[in-house]
Parts: sequence; structure tokens; C-alpha cells
Amino acid sequence: MSIQWNGVMPAVTTKFTADDKLDFNMFEVNMKAQLDAGVSGIILGGTLGEASTLLEEEKRELVKHTVSLTDNKVPVIMNIAEQTTKAAILAANKAEEDGAKGLMMLPPMRYKASDFETVTFYAEVAKNTSLPIMVYNNPVDYKIEVTLDMFEELLKYDNIQAVKESTRDISNVTRMINRFGDRLKILSGVDTLALESLLMGSDGWVSGLVCAFPQETVAIYKLAKAGRIEEALKIYRWFLPLLELDINSFLVQNIKLAEVATGIGTENVRAPRLPLQGAEREKVLAIIAEGLRTRPTLPDYKNL
Repeated sequence: MSIQWNGVMPAVTTKFTADDKLDFNMFEVNMKAQLDAGVSGIILGGTLGEASTLLEEEKRELVKHTVSLTDNKVPVIMNIAEQTTKAAILAANKAEEDGAKGLMMLPPMRYKASDFETVTFYAEVAKNTSLPIMVYNNPVDYKIEVTLDMFEELLKYDNIQAVKESTRDISNVTRMINRFGDRLKILSGVDTLALESLLMGSDGWVSGLVCAFPQETVAIYKLAKAGRIEEALKIYRWFLPLLELDINSFLVQNIKLAEVATGIGTENVRAPRLPLQGAEREKVLAIIAEGLRTRPTLPDYKNL
């Protein structure tokens, strides 16, 4: 299965039971909602997936189970977030062995690599896997930017194909299109800039709030690509207070609360994360409640 690198690709949450085991029953409920809504791929093991707290065997179990659940309907993409090149290559090889069809890949973690070191890091992984790679470019959170000059070097490798564009600079979409055309597929990685990014020419959207609101997310994408901008904008304006829950240090807890409200998730997180408490919890619950109260009726977006 080849990856087209377009549409909506959820960066899914990892579901846990109350006794801190992987909750595949609730995960299956959420996957069904994502597939029914029309997503284009499933991304595992990102920040929202609490990957930094997952054991190695849990990551592998998660990939295998998701591959089975999706049954080749959409590609399963595993995130790579490692401190060493050796570990990144090993993680890529395991993901491929377990049935993943692509990789999303962060620059080296913890160590602030130079441009040359970052390019070499990506290149070494690309040379050691047949899987296509989406570069996760998020200098705001991870302090390393993959610049256009660096992409010029990386695109010499055929399996480096896409970018999750999270620089927060919308004009960067135009710069990338002007320089690389269709060679580099662009997916918005910031929920609160997604429609703006799509209107500038992004191919897709790696979303967080899709975990709780899959139909609304896919509807915005489909309407935007069909040129029905006013309809997309109306849904997006309703969605924005909820989308802002993703650009927050408690994004995992926030989005899991939203999943509870829409019936496709639980609040269980893995320590050191804990469920929200006090005023912060009440604030998030109020945003979610208002979103549900004013939830729009969607057009028949699946047939666009």
C-alpha cells in the first residue's frame, strides 16, 4: 500500500485501562469512528499517543493491532522520536517488520543537533528502511528546524516524501510549494492553522482533535479541497475553541476529555501525566460542553 500523504491523518491517542494496560477495546471503538469518518491514515506513537511512556513491546503491540484493525483500508504510520541514530534505525526496522506502511520522524531528541547532523540523522534512517518518511518539522516544541535548504538535501532520498509542517509560519507552505512543487507533500501539523494551511495548498492535515471529532475534521478538509470555503469556514470557526485544546501543554488530557464527551475514548493517561484537576479541568469541560451544544449539522461531505 502506497501512501498518498493527503487527507486527514489522526495522531491518535493511546488508550489505557484503569490499571494502566493498553485498552484495545476502546481503541477499536475510536478506530471505527476514524475510519467511518473517512480519514486517510492512522499515526501512532506521537506526543498525543504518549509514546515517551510506552514500553518497547507496547509500541510493537500497538502497531500490530492497528494494522489488523485497519485491514489495509488506510496506511498505519509509526512516529519515530529517538535520541540516537542507531535507535531511530532500529525503531524504523521494527515498525516495518510489524506492518507499518510509513514513518513520521522527529529530529534527534534532547540533543540540539546542527543542520548537518539533523540531515545526516534523517538520511541514515532513510537509507536503512524502505518505508516512506514524513519529516516532523516543529521547531517551536522541539527546537530544531528543518529548513528549506535542509529539505533540498533530504529530498535526494526517494523515501523522504512529506513534511508535517508545524513551524506556525503559514507562508512556509508557499515557500515549500514554490521550491519543491509536488516532490514534497505538505501536511498541516497545527490544528489552529489547518484551514489556513489547506487554503495555501497543503495536501493534508495531521490532526489532534480529530481523535474526538473525526467527522467534523474530515468535513473541513473535504469542503476546503472542493472549493466550498464558506461551508468549511463555518465549521472551522465553530471548531476553533476546541482546536485550541491541542496547542497546550495538557493537550493529551484535554483531548482525552473530549473523547470521553463524544463517547469514543476514556480519560485514562499514563503517569507522570494525571487527569486534569480543579479550575483547569472545569475550563476545558466548559469548552467541550459548549462545542457539543453548538455542534453543527454537517453536509454530505463524503460524496464530494
